[in-house]
Amino acid sequence: MTIPLPEGDWIRGITVHQPYATCILTGAKSIENRPRSWGWRGWMLLHAGQRIDAAALRLPLVAHTVRGRELTTGAVIGIARLTDCHQDPEGSPPCTPWAHPGAWHLVLTDVQELPLPVPAAGQLGPWRPTVGLVTRVFEQLPAFRP
Repeated sequence: MTIPLPEGDWIRGITVHQPYATCILTGAKSIENRPRSWGWRGWMLLHAGQRIDAAALRLPLVAHTVRGRELTTGAVIGIARLTDCHQDPEGSPPCTPWAHPGAWHLVLTDVQELPLPVPAAGQLGPWRPTVGLVTRVFEQLPAFRP
């Protein structure tokens, strides 16, 4: 049984370069670093951007997290809920090992991986997905309840 999705402006997309998108998908990386604060809170389509950051693959934290996993690009690979956006106080330790000093940390929870990636363009900043894209994503998550 498919549960009807909410109508209106309830979901956004977030594009994250690989391998970081897969690190979020595994649940190991619970924050995403951004240069500016995001006002949006709520459900996000997790979109893997077209680019793979090859240097990041050499970081032990990243390499250990993505070992053996496919690094899909140019597609929505999961969903997550954005619950907070903060900066660590100056001089304090980072909120997680993934946190970059001076960056805004988007706190992502309730991460769910899609069985199959859904090709999509994505873009910088929080973006509004089309109804068709949202429908294709949530066909794979029939028990999803926002």
